[in-house]
Amino acid sequence: MCKHNGYVLEQVFSPLVAHGADFLVQLRPLAQKCVTKHCYNHYRGFLHTQRKLFEKETEKRAKTLLYAYRVALTGVHLLETGEVQTHLPTLNERFRLTFIPELIARKANAEFGTLSAVDVAFHTRQLDEWETRLNAAYEASALPTEPPAEELDRFLIELRLPIA
Repeated sequence: MCKHNGYVLEQVFSPLVAHGADFLVQLRPLAQKCVTKHCYNHYRGFLHTQRKLFEKETEKRAKTLLYAYRVALTGVHLLETGEVQTHLPTLNERFRLTFIPELIARKANAEFGTLSAVDVAFHTRQLDEWETRLNAAYEASALPTEPPAEELDRFLIELRLPIA
């Protein structure tokens, strides 16, 4: 969590918990302090990776495109609000991208899961705009730049002491 890793934060704040709910109750308040401005680097890099995967596909899939949007919207939302939210329909309640529900429906239907050339051009422009918005959110973000490393260290020591 000290390395500005959005993936780790997404796991900590996931509503899907198979085991360790009591531990997460203790960890989440501290993890919230680890939501930093530099999480941007994770989401920017992840978005670039998703876009490259989309570009390489011979048949452009709605699933890959949705993942790129999920990453972009999660990053912008995190930088603007300090909240880790990865659920695309929930994110879209805020951002109101009219095409997201259609893409979700396409993904669910294998027959219509691919995109036309017109769709690809449109979504390439959209992702360019979201990348610009991600950059702007980083520049404007009031989030702290560093997580509380010493506080995390104390938390781990206290967690391990009863075991020792």
